[in-house]
Formats: sequence, structure tokens, C-alpha cells
Amino acid sequence: MDKPKVVLGVSGGIAAYKACELLRRLTESGHDVRVVPTASALHFVGAATWSALSGNPVSTEVWDDVHEVPHVRIGQQADLVVVAPATADTLARAAHGLADDLLTNTLLTARCPVVFAPAMHTEMWEHPATQENVATLRRRGAVVIEPAVGRLTGVDTGKGRLPDPGEIFEVCRRVLARGVTEPDLKGRHVVVSAGGTREPLDPVRFLGNRSSGKQGYALARTAAARGARVTLVAANTTGLPDPAGVDVVPVGTAVQLREAVLKAAADADAVVMAAAVADFRPATYAAGKIKKKDGQDPDPIVLARNPDILAEISADRARPGQVIVGFAAETDDVLANGRRKLERKGCDLLVVNEVGERKTFGSEENEAVVLGADGTEIPVPYGPKEALAETVWDLVSERLR
Repeated sequence: MDKPKVVLGVSGGIAAYKACELLRRLTESGHDVRVVPTASALHFVGAATWSALSGNPVSTEVWDDVHEVPHVRIGQQADLVVVAPATADTLARAAHGLADDLLTNTLLTARCPVVFAPAMHTEMWEHPATQENVATLRRRGAVVIEPAVGRLTGVDTGKGRLPDPGEIFEVCRRVLARGVTEPDLKGRHVVVSAGGTREPLDPVRFLGNRSSGKQGYALARTAAARGARVTLVAANTTGLPDPAGVDVVPVGTAVQLREAVLKAAADADAVVMAAAVADFRPATYAAGKIKKKDGQDPDPIVLARNPDILAEISADRARPGQVIVGFAAETDDVLANGRRKLERKGCDLLVVNEVGERKTFGSEENEAVVLGADGTEIPVPYGPKEALAETVWDLVSERLR
């Protein structure tokens, strides 16, 4: 079988060197990659590097190999075009349909999915002109990944950093797997909660659960690849890299998660509550470490009920047509308990799965049944968590339409 053909466009920004890692991941995973840098990009990484890493010729000029009509053929033959980094200038030229070099010609002739990974200083990203250009590209069906927050060039820090190349690769892989040029979640804002809340007992101890956050992160990555603006409310997910193009809001407790979800859900089209939220918290918090007393049993821990976030946002939706998805982790009578919970919570969809010490939590796979308020039952067989994520977003997209 022919290898999927990927065009890697590289703009003239300091983050161009990071595209070498993205190129390596694409080639090592079996893609045929043609690098098309801008003339400015070659000031940061030379043509010899791109050619050696990709195994394909590199040019910025429409006049090279004219008999092969590269300014048309490269875009026509591509299965995916990804521009990383995409500078403010490249975004502007792409949005306005300019074609003054090989990369912009390629973008005009491509009829495949297109992904932009912007990188620039915060002021440039936040400028109204850039935001309008990004909105235009998204409206036309391009996936424009939100830049990361972090250290920029010099001493500057803020939003505008190129997302981790590994995470950009994950977006590209998901976009290629779907094989559609029109992202079904474009223009949508979705909120995903992930991880497990921790309820402090004293300065060193807490009540928690085994949730790793991997399913919530898979949901966030998949939604971003399908064109959505994603807010990820992450509870204690240390060690998981931020998904590319996703705004991550870290929280600790159930009360903090509730505040973050309610704030983000105010303008959201869909909310997916994948986090394992503690039902109870210690009624009192010890300011100092609770000491063990010789010969004495410990005092009992009195618990207080935490707010029911899923029921709250289902009953009082922030906007008409908002789709609410819950998760139910069960250890027995899985479907029966799930049906009762779906009715009790009032959400549109409930993802029910059987959990245990060696089931689901912390693994890369999942198995579930998605219950609908309309009586539907969609089984999702055992497999990667991103497969379950795709099914969830398929069902959410149907309801949003």
C-alpha cells in the first residue's frame, strides 16, 4: 500500500527547529513526508536537514522542477498538509489566499485536511488581525491548533509557544485517520473534565481515587483534531502532557472542579464529565498532620457530601441545546446501575464502564456502553481509549446538529 502523503509546511519562526521532531515522528510512523519551508524558515533550519530527514527534495520556489508543476502537484497529491510552526504572516497569507511561494500555492491547491500549529509572541497571537485570520481558516474547515503557554524567545513568557511536537503528531494522526476535510466540531466550544479529585484530610493526606485522566485526555485530543475549541479541566493528572491546542485548567478538589466547569461551560456547546469526582470529602480539615497515638484507635473520619456537578449542569444548562455527557464507573450490575444513574443525573449520554483495580484505571484501553436518554445503547468494544472518544464525539456531534 502507498504511504499516506503528508506535506509539512514550515514557516520562518524560531520554533522551526521543533518541526524536525514532528518530521521524525511522521516518517517513522510510515508517512511519506514532503517538507515545504518558506524562504525565511531556511534561516533557522537548512534545506539539507529537511531533505535528509524526509528523504525527499526540498524547495521553496515554484520555479524549481517546473516540468513537474510542483506548485499544483504537491497540494493535489497530499493526504494531509500540516504547517508547523505557522507564523502570523503565514496565517494571514493563507487566510487571504495569497500564493507568492511554494507553501502558499500548496495550501491553495490542497483538497485534503489542513492543520496549522501557530507559534508567535503573545501580542501577535492576540492581535485582532491574527484572530480574524484564524477564525477565517477555521470557518473554511482548517484545524488551527491553539498555541501553548510557556517560554517564548528572549525573556518573554505567554501564549504563543508551539505545542509539543508529539502532541501535534497526535492531532495529525487523528485527522488522517478520520479522512474528512470538514471537521464536524469546527466552531464548537467543548469542555472536558479529566482525572480524579483529591479531598484533603490534613496537609499530607487526602481521599482520592485511581483515575489517571487518560480517557479525558483522549477525549480532549480527539475533539481538538475534529476542529473544536477545547477546555480541559484536569484534576491531578501529573505526568500527562498537555494535549496540543487545548486550554488546560488544573484543579485539585471536587469544589474546585465544579467552579472551573461551571465557568468554562457558560459558552460551551458540550460538556463531557470524564473526571472521577469524589462523592464525599472530610467534613473537617486538620491544619496539622494527624498523629498516631500509641494504644488508641484513630478518630473516625466524618464525611460531607460534595456537590453533584453532573446533575447540576444537566438540570441548569448554560445555553439551549447544550449536550451533557457523564461517565459512570461501576463494579457490578453495570448497565442496570448505569440506567438508573442516567435517569437520576438528567444528562443526554452516559458512558458506563466496569472498573476495578486492574480494569480501565491507568490503562491505555477501555470498554464501555454509551447509554442515551432516548433509550439507545451503543457498545464500544475493548480497545484504545481514543476509539471510545471518537464514538462519544460522534454521538455528541449528531445531537449538536
